[in-house]
Amino acid sequence: MTASGIAESAVQAFAAGERQRFLQHNPRSVALAERARRSLFGGVPMHWMSDWSTPVPLFVERARGNRFHDVDGHDYLDFCLGDTGSMFGHSPAPIARAIAEQAGNGLTTMLPGEDAVVCGERLAARFGLPYWQVATTATDANRFVIRWARAITGRKVLLVFDGCYHGTVDDVMVRDRDGRTVHRPGLIGQARNLAKTSRAVPFNDLPALEAALAPGDVAAVLCEPAMTNIGMVLPEPGYLDALRRLTRQYGSLLIVDETHTISTGPGGCTRAWGLEPDFVTLGKPIAGGVPCSVYGCSAAMAEAMRIARAHAAEAPGGHGHSGMGTTLSANALAMHCMRANLEEVMTDAAYAHMHAQAARLAEGLRQVIGRHRLRWTVTELGARCEFQFCERPPRNGAEAEAAFHDSLQMALHLYLINRGILITPFHNMTLCCPDTTAADIDRLLATLDEGLGELLALPGARED
Repeated sequence: MTASGIAESAVQAFAAGERQRFLQHNPRSVALAERARRSLFGGVPMHWMSDWSTPVPLFVERARGNRFHDVDGHDYLDFCLGDTGSMFGHSPAPIARAIAEQAGNGLTTMLPGEDAVVCGERLAARFGLPYWQVATTATDANRFVIRWARAITGRKVLLVFDGCYHGTVDDVMVRDRDGRTVHRPGLIGQARNLAKTSRAVPFNDLPALEAALAPGDVAAVLCEPAMTNIGMVLPEPGYLDALRRLTRQYGSLLIVDETHTISTGPGGCTRAWGLEPDFVTLGKPIAGGVPCSVYGCSAAMAEAMRIARAHAAEAPGGHGHSGMGTTLSANALAMHCMRANLEEVMTDAAYAHMHAQAARLAEGLRQVIGRHRLRWTVTELGARCEFQFCERPPRNGAEAEAAFHDSLQMALHLYLINRGILITPFHNMTLCCPDTTAADIDRLLATLDEGLGELLALPGARED
């Protein structure tokens, strides 16, 4: 029996018709996919771009606000928004202007400008952490902070939560299996045993957390304040307070990754929930869609970093070789765009609109699910919401994963794409941006309602 309560045979029949419809209505995408296979591995610039629900990749021509257009002339409502990379819409006017302004004034120099100072000041005011550094991706920011944490504490072990996602940092590619840390399934080309220096425990499980911290060898806990990439998992009341207390008790640092949870507000969960991390990391939307990431730290961590760097510099040939930083990090274009984003795009007013629209969408999803008598749940986190194929909100990554019905999710996504609506792939998450309207939400709800009606009308579709 499937987690969703919908028979696999019905899902396959439903999906087959949608695949045929896509191929018929997207001849230019089909032709570009065939051409791309001759020069791009898998026919796409990043191999995971071929893992969407479409039978061939959907090729985009242009995007603006909460809409994009494909090469076949179709217009789409976008509730994926680059999986948070364009959380405030595609090409917001202040970002487009900032790109044009900087284009003639140099793109990268390896030197700071006033934009960097302003960005540091504004980040400190938003998150309550006084010191900041800039990288290019959230993966980089997380990798660098892990290095700092190990240098500061003198410990090697990183603790993460089962089912976590923190970019492509090697150290986080682990899972918990019956209390044992193992490599994440599907991991390619990993040459070392990650379980020697990484430890995974279930989210929302305080006894497991304390047991993992108790040996006193954990440099840091790296976490999202709410899990977002294995299906949304919210923290239970008091859990994050206990996490902070236990990390302090056992001498471990706390790193909060806000890359997705920035949907909660201008200062993420860190500010909205009064968290007190040692470090915060954030990538994706921070520069309005231009590649950029940041990490911030407390005054105590800044002093510890200074001492660690000084000690490293004393080693023969050690000066300037921290192993952190890339040539294009904090380039002039990214800094100018981040400044515009922080000053003009990531505003309180923008968040108020996004949150109101997301709440409307979440309530509408509950009504659609109820109308079709499905035992699914809807989870909200600021501008983000998700429907999951389970009766109760999952408590941890394993429960969220157990609710997966991959073929059903892919079929529903393809049904929406065929009717001009995109939601986040690989799970059922949506984002609302400042351009999202009530009419856009109503269209998504009506289309999903129709799709579920068609699916459930197939013979033997319901398993219960």
